[in-house]
Amino acid sequence: MTKLVIQIPCFNEAETLKIALDDLPKSLAGVDCIEVLIIDDGSIDRTVDVAREWGVDHIIRQPQNRGLARAFMAGIDACINAGADIIINTDADNQYMAEDIDKLIAPILAGEAEIVVGARPIGEIEDFSLAKKMLQKIGSWVVRRASNTDVADAPSGFRAISRDAAQRLNVFSDYTYTLETIIQAGQKGMAITSVPIRTNGYLRPSRLVNSIPSYIKRSILTIIRIFITYRPLRFFAWVGAIIFIGGFTISGRFLYYFFLHGGEGHVQSLILASLLMSMGFMVLITGILADLISVNRKLLEQIEWRLKKVQEEVRATSKPGKSE
Repeated sequence: MTKLVIQIPCFNEAETLKIALDDLPKSLAGVDCIEVLIIDDGSIDRTVDVAREWGVDHIIRQPQNRGLARAFMAGIDACINAGADIIINTDADNQYMAEDIDKLIAPILAGEAEIVVGARPIGEIEDFSLAKKMLQKIGSWVVRRASNTDVADAPSGFRAISRDAAQRLNVFSDYTYTLETIIQAGQKGMAITSVPIRTNGYLRPSRLVNSIPSYIKRSILTIIRIFITYRPLRFFAWVGAIIFIGGFTISGRFLYYFFLHGGEGHVQSLILASLLMSMGFMVLITGILADLISVNRKLLEQIEWRLKKVQEEVRATSKPGKSE
């Protein structure tokens, strides 16, 4: 029996939530059970009342607004506990066309992917300005490079996640989960792909992108942070090499004047070169230490994932009617 749980993070979505819920599919090929889960991220309007009136299966309430990333992870944990085999994440503003959920789950049902991201037709979305369209494409390219994946639309929140992949995801950002989960999945070697999906007309402005400069800043910081977390040696090696080469180049300048003119008046170059080369070496040492910490972190994540598997097996065998 394949169980699909559709999770919808919500923050003051009373005006649009019912529209999104009404569009959700009641049945899908290859799926035996569909349930809906709402994550209320500290809403102060009638979001929860709308969800109850509609008859959603699960409501997770957070006492205060903790951000989209934390709401997403709270939903993932709740979906796993609810027995989901596949998790669909979508938005409460009905941005994504729910009819395309079957496209998202198809690669997972076929065993071809663990995570599937819906790729929006960015160039055709009238609500996106030219600047936003360009930033979406550039951002997706950067994420593809950092994650070693071919995901076409990295900021898209319309995605399907297998149970096993969901158990291995850990989001640290308070801002958004979209970029971080792709980079993390790519670095962990998960099978991730994207499929083209359609969008509905926008019912409200994006709450995540308050301003383009702020969005760029936060996205860059997220990408750097996750890359350092999973590839620290590469990151620090590049930074250290740049600093060291700068110092080495300046030392070459000092040696040039030293052999031609005795180096008089160029001691400052020697001091600066020594400092830069020492800094470059120390940055490399920092990268080695960070890499060792990263290895330990990956081992801890694997242990956590195995513990979850063991707990599932224990619960399964302890259910009434189950035999050894």
